[in-house]
Amino acid sequence: MSHLSKDPAAMAALAAKPYHLLTREEVAELEVGTTTVTPRMCLVFIGLFLLTILAVPAIQHVVEIREGYAREGRFVWPHAYGAFTIPADAMHVFAAPASAGNATSSFVAIWNRVQVANTRFMRDVKAYEKQMEDTSWMAVAAIPRTQEFTARWLGLGNEQVYLGRDGWLFYQPEVGHLTGEGFLRPDFLQARGRAGHAGEGIQPDPVKAIVHFRDQLKARGVHLIVMPAPVKPMLEPEHLSARYASANPLPIPVRNPSHAAFLQALEKAGVDVLDVADALAKEKLQSGRSQFLLTDTHWTPEAMDIASRMLAQRIQTVLNVDPSAPPPPMDSTSTGGRQRKESTIRNSGDIALMLKLPASSTLYPTQEVKLQNVISADGTPWKADPRAPILVLGDSFFNIYSLEAMGWGSAAGFVEQLSFHLKGPVDAILRNDAGAYATRELLAKELAQKRNRLAGKKVLVWEFASRELSVGDWKMIELPEVPQTTAAASAPGSTMPDKSASGSPTTTTAATAPISPVAPGAFFSPAAAAKPARITGTVRAVSRFPRPGSVPYKDHIFTVHLADVKGEGVPAGSQCIVYLFSMQDNTLTAASNWKSGDSITLDLRAWSDVSDKFDRFNRSELDDADLQMETPCWGDLAK
Repeated sequence: MSHLSKDPAAMAALAAKPYHLLTREEVAELEVGTTTVTPRMCLVFIGLFLLTILAVPAIQHVVEIREGYAREGRFVWPHAYGAFTIPADAMHVFAAPASAGNATSSFVAIWNRVQVANTRFMRDVKAYEKQMEDTSWMAVAAIPRTQEFTARWLGLGNEQVYLGRDGWLFYQPEVGHLTGEGFLRPDFLQARGRAGHAGEGIQPDPVKAIVHFRDQLKARGVHLIVMPAPVKPMLEPEHLSARYASANPLPIPVRNPSHAAFLQALEKAGVDVLDVADALAKEKLQSGRSQFLLTDTHWTPEAMDIASRMLAQRIQTVLNVDPSAPPPPMDSTSTGGRQRKESTIRNSGDIALMLKLPASSTLYPTQEVKLQNVISADGTPWKADPRAPILVLGDSFFNIYSLEAMGWGSAAGFVEQLSFHLKGPVDAILRNDAGAYATRELLAKELAQKRNRLAGKKVLVWEFASRELSVGDWKMIELPEVPQTTAAASAPGSTMPDKSASGSPTTTTAATAPISPVAPGAFFSPAAAAKPARITGTVRAVSRFPRPGSVPYKDHIFTVHLADVKGEGVPAGSQCIVYLFSMQDNTLTAASNWKSGDSITLDLRAWSDVSDKFDRFNRSELDDADLQMETPCWGDLAK
């Protein structure tokens, strides 16, 4: 404020001066310099400010406390107080005993433990922030309606969804894969190598991982076929950019700048690659039919069938099979797909779900598709056969139309169509998301647990979504050796009976199955086919899980490590590794609120009893490699 405001006479003279003769400085001095706020008005403004910033957390406390009473019948601390346990958990990691053979007092050892503790701290802080955002009543109430308005009238999506033309939706990482830098550029690989979760590095080079995997399979006599599945904007760019819908459209499929170099590198290394994008683009141009669903990340049943037929032909070439030869005689035990039955299904796409629109929204209606359900020789829906000479590793592009929980039907997916075209059995390990490493990890885990999933295999097909080339973690995963003497007996689905001393096969039923024997302090798991075991335990660690709407899958399974497990027939001090849902139908479950130190009650079942139903779901594992090798259970919240 200038000296004029301090002189009442000068201010009075200034006020008497004609307004049009005042300078800008004098106008400001006259208007601002005479502004007065009474003490009472100051208190009102301060009160309104405090009410604005405190109302949201106060209401959040009330909402969460009421939900805790409704859910568990007791007081449950709101999520906000979970922040106090984060530093303590990081200190616990820092103070944990060093592994055998490593010095605990050297500077390097201490620095490494500081880095591990910092990684844990950063991971937990990010998880805490995500949880607060996802469970906020303000977000739940406001986001759907706001998104409806911005999508309908402003043409705006969100951080995961691009709104296309004519009712089409696109997944942001897929568009970014095609429009971004070449994924094999040295600077891009270097940057991605440092961009892991909470400071953890990743292996960004897909060529290195693929060749390494091929070499391991080749040493076991298994031929690898790599199949990068095309993503939606590669074949449907005209619904995103008018340049592909003009009189002289740009060519399709659209490729990442490094895609040609990627194929050349694999060809030079002798890797067998099946790239179906060109064939699907040709089919689209000839037929005029879209190859992908309007509001989903995945291909149509017709496009999938074309790709499966191409893969069947490649496999027949590798195995030197005559495609025109009749299939083997069909009997009641034949496992190959022998006939197809047409059906229809209507559903909303996974990208539409990521928009988080209100349930009543009609902005993006459902879409109907025709399926070809594959039937086995005995008339039942097709199932994978672990004894087949062909093993398929795939992600959601192979699960779509097969995993019923995805909402697009069952027994009509890619592997089913592949079996139909081959007229023979096929084995499969499928997992939604993380195609760069998830299925290879599952295979390595089975081999480490002496279940030789590669026994008798001649061909292994590895499919992953093309976007993984730019965003995936291409871990170098070692496949453990399995003793030959146990290969047949440990292969999943082996028909070798377990005979008792009398020579008769033994059977186990839910009524008679015992609880698996376990030493005190060891890891407990109910026996297969046993009734659920009611246990209580203390949460020691939980794996990461996604935010609802941040991934193109509405369900997620995470892993929980329990200690001090108690229950009928459970030795004192036992531990458990438990799989259970962290997210269902794009909504976080009550289990997602668990943190280290919580005491919980679960009904446990053997994982083998439910793996056929849940193994294909997107799932996260604990970071500890030793814990990953323990036999898991399936957990249901106790009712």
